[in-house]
Amino acid sequence: MCRWLWLRQHSRIARWQADDGSACRLGFARAEWEFMAALVEAIHVKRKTVFELDETPYACLDSDISTPTARGGQTLVRLKMRNLLTGAVFEKTFKAQDKFKEPDLVLVPASYLYSDGDGSYFLDQETYETLALSPAMLGNALDFLIEGTMLQIHKFNGNPIGLQLPIFVELDVSYTEPAVRGDTSGGGTKTAKLETGFEIKVPMFIKEGEKVKVATETGEFAGRA
Repeated sequence: MCRWLWLRQHSRIARWQADDGSACRLGFARAEWEFMAALVEAIHVKRKTVFELDETPYACLDSDISTPTARGGQTLVRLKMRNLLTGAVFEKTFKAQDKFKEPDLVLVPASYLYSDGDGSYFLDQETYETLALSPAMLGNALDFLIEGTMLQIHKFNGNPIGLQLPIFVELDVSYTEPAVRGDTSGGGTKTAKLETGFEIKVPMFIKEGEKVKVATETGEFAGRA
């Protein structure tokens, strides 16, 4: 299981990286975003760069530079960007020299407490403050969360805006059909319902009550726990 992500400075760019060397998920997307120095020009924004525009944090998903062929033309940069507050994805064109601020984004370790009709609640492991996230901020995260699950909460300007799941979680199989004799060696799969209610395909040899490892990015079986 991926444990905690910490901000590690490298030259003028910092990268969120898991302590086991792998990247982790940020709710609806990969979280290996690169954090910039105070200001950066649009032409230098690249995939996984995080920047602030109109007091909103964005992550760059892709960039395309258009160089003018006519004299006096301007170099333009078309960015595919994700709003980290709403999850909305869109494209926008900027001048090459347009500048963006560094967003005040941090990741804090937290554990999952519970959910109700208003949202989900997490315990900040540093301050022991209870943090709340609305359903819109969670994506499909509840498919993988049980009480006590350790993860990361993403904050913008001190306010929680999303969460970051570990690469893998371990969950109990609450129900699955028993394998028919002879099926366990055929390489087939069957449906298993996990303790969160999420259903996945598992090998025929997996039994009810077993604990399995699930990849949070794909929602697929990743082995016995």
